[in-house]
Amino acid sequence: MKPFVGRDNELRRLEDLSHSGRACLTVIKGRRRIGKSRLIEEFGKDKKFLSFSGLAPVKGVTAQDQRDAFAHQLAAMFNLPPLTFKDWSDAFAHLARYLTDKPTVILFDEISWMGSKDPTFTSKLQNWWDLVLQNYPSVMLVLCGSISTWIDKNIINSTAFFGRVSLYLELTELSIAQCREFLNVRGFQGSDLDFFKILSVTGGVPWYLEQIQVKQSADENIKRLCFEKNGLLVHEFDRIFNDLFSKRGEIYKKIVKSLSAGMKNRSALKKAIAYSASGTLSQHLKSLEICGFVSKHPNWSLKTGKRGKSTLYRLSDNYLRFYIHYIEPNLAKIEQGSFLDVPLSSLPGWEPMLGFQLENLLLKNRTVIYQALGLHPQDIVIDNPYFQKRQGKKKGCQIDYLIQTYSNTLFICEVKMRRRELGLEVIDDMKAKIDSLSLPKGFGISPVLLHLGPVSDALLSSRYFYRIVDIADL
Repeated sequence: MKPFVGRDNELRRLEDLSHSGRACLTVIKGRRRIGKSRLIEEFGKDKKFLSFSGLAPVKGVTAQDQRDAFAHQLAAMFNLPPLTFKDWSDAFAHLARYLTDKPTVILFDEISWMGSKDPTFTSKLQNWWDLVLQNYPSVMLVLCGSISTWIDKNIINSTAFFGRVSLYLELTELSIAQCREFLNVRGFQGSDLDFFKILSVTGGVPWYLEQIQVKQSADENIKRLCFEKNGLLVHEFDRIFNDLFSKRGEIYKKIVKSLSAGMKNRSALKKAIAYSASGTLSQHLKSLEICGFVSKHPNWSLKTGKRGKSTLYRLSDNYLRFYIHYIEPNLAKIEQGSFLDVPLSSLPGWEPMLGFQLENLLLKNRTVIYQALGLHPQDIVIDNPYFQKRQGKKKGCQIDYLIQTYSNTLFICEVKMRRRELGLEVIDDMKAKIDSLSLPKGFGISPVLLHLGPVSDALLSSRYFYRIVDIADL
């Protein structure tokens, strides 16, 4: 098994639970490719590990097909003759025959696929848990799924499983430091710029990082995965929406494509995609948020520190944005094999795009920014991208990342990623933003520069910024 990196807290919680002396039910959810099943494999490597997975919900797959897949996996696991189950209760009862007192982990992976075609699946699973598995104190049943909304409805918020779930984990992307360790243990020796180029496409998604060939440069890896015919990430976008959202995939695609052009509030998004006034856009946005593809950023009053009614939605998944901006528009050329000789730096808006992807990464790694600024979470009232609407004499402005503290200090953070040296022009940009900001009486401002790439001696010696943070140090 390949070296396992990260998820230390999740492994610790699973281990603590396994020593509770009773049967345990664990639910793990998270976006596709985030490493849910790999986490349980790591946890179960010194235990009896029984893994079952549902069939992807392609057209024509029935409830019986799902039971047949379960039967086939069970037969292969214990070297049994072919099995057939007409009912999930029979399938679960047959599996119970092979349980012992040895510490055992049972994984039902992609449980939403496994049970969505049979309306009696969850009730029969609950009966099996109550009547059978509870009698095996050494057993942990783990339910995993990428369709988090199905898990929320049928497991987490279901009366059938109320009070039965011992542990609930939601996996997010690996941190920047964990991504670096992930690649380093595989022999990656690229520069800081190469490392962040890779993350600009993959984000902190473990399966995407596993596809990186450490003997290739960042550009070579990106071309192989994203711009070669049949590259692994060329058609990943369609797989995500077909597997997770099935028939509703098209509306979800419209939402993320609209958000790829910039953050929007719900009314602007509804208008941009011509969504029906009677539709359920909020539910779709919630689903994308639960899956980790979209994040929401409420605006707030600097004077009171209280959140306002306006909320902006952001496409927070780096792969999805990269696909929409660079892979999809060039699919025909990719299929013809005529895109391989095109330098990545010649792609339109390449450098600004890298900077925007870097912002995404930093918003998911806020604690390292806190540390770089000498802040603690309890010091912070609220932190988010900040937008000030233009009203009358009040100018409009946009701040990449604003941290408001209880001491009435505003840390105004600017994110820059450039090959060429950053100079004093960055100060002019920051001053223009601060001048536009409607600052409450008694507030102080600490400008912060978060950069990847060289910084001029003149900028360093200007002493204008409260902190100049090299993102590579994070």
